[in-house]
Amino acid sequence: MIRDAIKAATIAAMKAGEKDRTAALRQISAKIKDRDIEERTAAQPVADDDVLVTSVLQKMAKQRRESIEMYDAGGRTELAAVERAELAVIEEFLPQMMDEAATTAAIEAIKADLGASSMKDMGAVMTELRARHGAVLDGKLASGLVKAALS
Repeated sequence: MIRDAIKAATIAAMKAGEKDRTAALRQISAKIKDRDIEERTAAQPVADDDVLVTSVLQKMAKQRRESIEMYDAGGRTELAAVERAELAVIEEFLPQMMDEAATTAAIEAIKADLGASSMKDMGAVMTELRARHGAVLDGKLASGLVKAALS
């Protein structure tokens, strides 16, 4: 599981004296714990633990990428470097995302299973796609491909 890998990496970073890496890993663990608390109080909890952890990591990676762009645009290279280092740590634990060909194949299979043929079926296709491939699915890419497939 991803949680176990993060925990082991945190311990290894602490033993190696890597303060920046340890801080980034602790930040990841804190975000995951925050999300766990949110899920306990939610009406519909996420069934798969890896999907939950992956979504947290994806959100953190997206935030880092946006920060890097802003810092680079503002000429703050030292802050951008810190964000890049954190992004590298986060990306170590992200599973390999489905590429465009695999996503398209999954969409076609779901379309056939559900009998989807129009844009009215997009919600059902996206829901099923997330259920089957949530941990490795790039939502933005999938959304565009589903729209194209149902148009």
